Amino acid sequence: MSREACALIDLDAVRDNLRVARAVAARSRVMAVIKSDGYGHGLVRVAQAIGEDVDAFAVTDLDEALALRRAGFNQRIVLLQGPFEAAEIPLAAAEQLELVIHSAWQIEAIEQAQVSAALQLWLKVDTGMHRLGFQADEVAAAWRRLTAIPAHTVNPEIGFMTHLACADDRDDTMTDRQIEAFEEACKDFGGPLSAANSAGLLGWLESHFDWVRPGIMLYGVSPFSDRQPLDFPLRPAMTLRGRIIAVKHLGAGQKVGYGATWSCPEDMPIGIVSIGYGDGYPRHAMHGTPVDVAGRRASLVGRISMDMLAVDLRGMVTLPAPGDPVTLWGEQPRPESVADSAGTIAYELFCRTPSRVRRVYLDDQ
Repeated sequence: MSREACALIDLDAVRDNLRVARAVAARSRVMAVIKSDGYGHGLVRVAQAIGEDVDAFAVTDLDEALALRRAGFNQRIVLLQGPFEAAEIPLAAAEQLELVIHSAWQIEAIEQAQVSAALQLWLKVDTGMHRLGFQADEVAAAWRRLTAIPAHTVNPEIGFMTHLACADDRDDTMTDRQIEAFEEACKDFGGPLSAANSAGLLGWLESHFDWVRPGIMLYGVSPFSDRQPLDFPLRPAMTLRGRIIAVKHLGAGQKVGYGATWSCPEDMPIGIVSIGYGDGYPRHAMHGTPVDVAGRRASLVGRISMDMLAVDLRGMVTLPAPGDPVTLWGEQPRPESVADSAGTIAYELFCRTPSRVRRVYLDDQ
């Protein structure tokens, strides 16, 4: 029996979640965000699953974009951070990649670039995130510089993009202010608008504009901080799975794990599982974090080791045996629950799942 640490990726779930995005934002075009290796689900495999049903892909950088082009994708591909250096601009043009422009140095680099095809650009507007983008009073000057570049270098129709900082909190009024500021900053220039991330798409209909950018919702996770049920259920696409590798019978008061931070409250069975923080499971997950052992609920005890963790098996009429499957997150328990217990977010769980965790793709199509 080999060590089991695998991530089951349900590509049909990704497609179902995309259908939710399309249904909610039926009048908008869809730019599917598959950056960071498809949020840890596999860049190319996710693109293959949804490529025929989206209008564009959004990625972080040139490497991700070129991986898609080399895999045969001809769809529009948007680099969300634009070029990182001037030398990338000619290659982006040759590969028909779209660039999000957020800084004056990028405009200067494009003004000086020699390209083989006209660039399609998006202008990033900072409406309150204060991460990337031009302030509202800088947008007009940036737009004028870009549209003054000859048409053989830059397509004169410039898109506009912003990012919502607090859309995950449906009671926070900042999103309303950002949407208003975005519309005001862009009203005189024409060109397509894009503001809605997953939270904006599902919770703020006024943020839809011409393009929506679903990200985390494609992978089946609620984008909202309150974890309230959604009108449209999302299906987790990743199931992190290990195995029981040992069952121990411990006495009351015996300690479990590094630091001896957890004591058995009574005589009890403990299961040892073939997953640890080396497999991306969060080291700071608290005692009591839910775990599914062969279809039965259990809970985490003790500190997470690099390659193992321990679970409380009390209450099971029949104890599991070595080799029985253990689900760390998926349909049950959901990744949001595990992330909450570890003081993080599901985005990080997915993106920190390393390559040593074998991906097994489930595709019902």
